[in-house]
Amino acid sequence: MLKRIAFALLSVLSTAAVANASSDSAWNALFAKANGTCIGQSRMDTPEASAPVVFDDSVGKIAVMLRGKVGKNKPTVNLICLYDKKTGKASLEEFRWLGK
Repeated sequence: MLKRIAFALLSVLSTAAVANASSDSAWNALFAKANGTCIGQSRMDTPEASAPVVFDDSVGKIAVMLRGKVGKNKPTVNLICLYDKKTGKASLEEFRWLGK
C-alpha cells in the first residue's frame, strides 16, 4: 500500500513539473531570451522584430525576423535569426522578400 501511495505521489509531482515547463511565463522568458540574443547580434540601431516562430522539438529552434538599419544613412536590412533553444546561440542571415 505504501508503495502505491509513493508511486502515485511521484507520478503527480512529475506531471506538475512538465506542466510548469510549458507555462506562459516559461514561454515568455524563452521568447525574451531569443529576441534579446537575436537583436543583440544584429547590431541594428532600432530593429523591428517579428513574433517568434517556434519549430517542433526535433528541430529545437526559434526563428525571429528582424528589420532595421545598421548605422546611419544605411538601407533597411531584413534578417532572419535562428535561435537554438538548447545552446542559446543564434545564427543570423540576410534575406530578400520575394526578390526585392
